Amino acid sequence: MSSAKNYHALIPDRIYMGAAADVEAMVQNEEIDVIVDLRGDAAACAYPDANAEWIQIPLADQSGITQEEGFRLAIEAITQAYREDKRVAFHCNGGRGRTGAVAAGTLIALGLARTIAEAEAMAKAIRSEIEIKPIQLQSLNKLYPNE
Repeated sequence: MSSAKNYHALIPDRIYMGAAADVEAMVQNEEIDVIVDLRGDAAACAYPDANAEWIQIPLADQSGITQEEGFRLAIEAITQAYREDKRVAFHCNGGRGRTGAVAAGTLIALGLARTIAEAEAMAKAIRSEIEIKPIQLQSLNKLYPNE
């Protein structure tokens, strides 16, 4: 039973982000309603005992969708759950690259950041281990060309 808080709240009391290893603690500590899993190789939820809706949006080369489409779908799932007053958690494997890119996109989609650079800085201030890769930034620029 892991309840250590190695994850972070992107939006306090509503949207949480972390690594696959953090899912159990997020579910146990935050009463998560929706888990958005960004891992491309996941066959099941990272915490099988979760009593939450599991949405897998595989962000990997072999997933069959473009990275931009994956980011768009993930951001949409997170913001929709948020607007439905649900508590949502999202994660990739390590909680750095894909999680960071989706966090930045979510901040823009919710109107909390105006630019990708601002959104990335906000996300990093919340979760210091975020490392959005250049190719992930390119995808965000395609999704938010005027940001």
